[in-house]
Amino acid sequence: MGKIVVSENVSLDGVVQFDDATGAERFKPDSWFGQISDQDREEWARFFLDEALATEALLLGRRSDEWFAARWVSRTGEWADRLNSLPKYVVSATLREPRWNNSTILNGDVVDEVSKLKQRVHGDIVVYASGRLVHTLMEHDLVDELRLLVFPVVLGVGERLFGGTGEAKSMRLVDTGTVGEGLACLTYQPR
Repeated sequence: MGKIVVSENVSLDGVVQFDDATGAERFKPDSWFGQISDQDREEWARFFLDEALATEALLLGRRSDEWFAARWVSRTGEWADRLNSLPKYVVSATLREPRWNNSTILNGDVVDEVSKLKQRVHGDIVVYASGRLVHTLMEHDLVDELRLLVFPVVLGVGERLFGGTGEAKSMRLVDTGTVGEGLACLTYQPR
């Protein structure tokens, strides 16, 4: 049976959105991602490569799939090769042609489709970004693990990982660690 793992970069105040209001990417030196050291960025990349190597499939919302496909399809190297080769499942009611190779569109009822996916895939099914999808998965108790890579910055504004959830969800901390010198990795599972 598959395990749904939400893996997110998050600021100390829970912001997960990497773009500003204009849609410009926030990987510039003045962004929250740009505020970490080169060593932390290298360790961050190693963390996500290791996670990708241990992953059986990706589960993404349409907007996240488009964002990732636009950046990863043309890349090479171990991390890119792994992400590009993984089976990808994209939740969308409007998408007809996936942009990323090895993708399957899940266009039925999200809860039903993801429940079936968990039965078919054995191992970790990782969700990157995909805020709306994460909210739906959390609401319906389909998330088996949260991996939060916490950046040491308070943003004050931006899309929050848990904004808009309908009811309290009790979690238990199952692992902690550091990535580089400045990032905390917190792993939670539902109670």
